[in-house]
Amino acid sequence: MASDLTELIASNPDPRELKRAVAVQMYLSGLKHREIQGILAVSSGFISKWTQQYDLGGVANLKLSYRGSAGYLTTAQRTEVITWIQTQAYWHLPELQAHLEDDYNVVFKSKQSYYDLLTEAGLSWKKSQKRNPKTDPELVKKN
Repeated sequence: MASDLTELIASNPDPRELKRAVAVQMYLSGLKHREIQGILAVSSGFISKWTQQYDLGGVANLKLSYRGSAGYLTTAQRTEVITWIQTQAYWHLPELQAHLEDDYNVVFKSKQSYYDLLTEAGLSWKKSQKRNPKTDPELVKKN
């Protein structure tokens, strides 16, 4: 058994990387494809693919290659925006969009990113007022 595989497995990687490493390790220890398939619930092709990848480039080839993209805001900027949102007497989504564009040169592709900022600031973007302004208190029955 290769020690680099054991190290990868012990390092508690992403579950997909772990499954790849365990499949390769089991194959290299002499288990047949059918046995590995039964234990890990993977296909024979999966075992072959990752064994070949391991033979070509070692443990590095078993790791995930995509790590996501960098965020539009740094952690410090995100904290500043959240603080700004919390100091507003009221908020309006276009104001948040304008603030981000003017001060940080950031325009999100999806409104969900703005909603996420509002949620992180402790606001509910679905409910901006405590009570419906259309409600007429005189129409509400008193018990």
